[in-house]
Amino acid sequence: MKIRVGVIFGGESVEHEVSIISASQAMNKMDQEKYEIIPIYITKDREWYTGDMLKDIEVYQDMSLVKKYAKNVVLYYKDGRYVLQNKKFPRGIVSEIDIAFPIVHGTNVEDGVLQGYLQSIGIPFVGGDVYGSVVGQDKVYMKDIWKDAGINMSDYTWFYDVDYKQDREAVLEKIKRIKYPVIVKPATTGSSVGISVCKNDEELIEGIDDAIQYDKKILVEEVVQNLKEVNIAVMGNYEHQKVSAIEEVISGNRFLTYEDKYIGSGKGKLKGGVKVPIKGGSKGMLSTNRKLPADISDKVKNEVEDMAVRAFKALGSSGNCRIDFLIDDKKNKVYINEINSIPGSLAFYLWEENNIKFTDLLDNMINIGIKDYKKRVGKTHTFDSNILQGFAARGGVKGMKGGKLR
Repeated sequence: MKIRVGVIFGGESVEHEVSIISASQAMNKMDQEKYEIIPIYITKDREWYTGDMLKDIEVYQDMSLVKKYAKNVVLYYKDGRYVLQNKKFPRGIVSEIDIAFPIVHGTNVEDGVLQGYLQSIGIPFVGGDVYGSVVGQDKVYMKDIWKDAGINMSDYTWFYDVDYKQDREAVLEKIKRIKYPVIVKPATTGSSVGISVCKNDEELIEGIDDAIQYDKKILVEEVVQNLKEVNIAVMGNYEHQKVSAIEEVISGNRFLTYEDKYIGSGKGKLKGGVKVPIKGGSKGMLSTNRKLPADISDKVKNEVEDMAVRAFKALGSSGNCRIDFLIDDKKNKVYINEINSIPGSLAFYLWEENNIKFTDLLDNMINIGIKDYKKRVGKTHTFDSNILQGFAARGGVKGMKGGKLR
């Protein structure tokens, strides 16, 4: 009997279209002899849809087709099953799933929000739990944790949008303790959305104004000089970890932009300020220029691998994450940059260099998700005792004194 895998993608995120690309790639490579693939698409207005048509990336060029022909559903637990039920008449069960596979990017989906819902209804799912997802999306949290773990990073500071609006000069003064150039980032977005490199006060103000459009929390970092950017993937959980090959990413910009990552030279259709892939267009992270393996010394390679595993464990990550590093090529000094809990294209190309095919990678990720679920349900989360028994006999709420039970 096949395992029914609900692939969840989309969502209310500026990386909505990127998620569609990643999920489409994964669904096309999943072992159909072993798994029944059930696509679950979340629209930008947070409606959930399912149907085989959602496996075809061409469908998303006309959202009216999705809403007309796919089933508008809710996912919930019912009589020991995890079901997708039609929201419209007739309100029957459309399908069941055994495990959820979130292939989502960005705020409201990758950041623990979706994982919290899945965990609350008790369904097994692939990837980090709520905690690992939160700190894997919030760059301030992740850097504070890595700092405490002694993992090397470039200098940074952060602030809330309200702090900047109330006392701009104080925030700017704090930032200026870091020497120009600096890089300004929304703390919880991905795919290089809202990021600016700033070389002076005027550019800094412009960069902050742009970043504030996407997030309430803003991160400012020192720019690493003589930059070489490399990425590595780590697969596993807190018990076991495996590292992929290391890639060197090539960009004409000071950092890898959204266009570098997803648009490339492929054709695309502008929709809502973002290019949506059309036939012959974007191939996701495959469109990025890269050297694979990276042109680095064995010493640097070992340092990147060691730091990646330590960073993965420190955040309590699980599944298959990509971790990005910045190298000062003259000083031969390695700085960790950030983690991507659910990376674009699931970073499958890094594993293929180690002779792990995309299909096998997906299989490994599902198996890790099942193991994590078994670990989770094996812990004690509730007690058999019920303090409400006899509560009424003790006077109920009226029997409480000073907010405490007598």
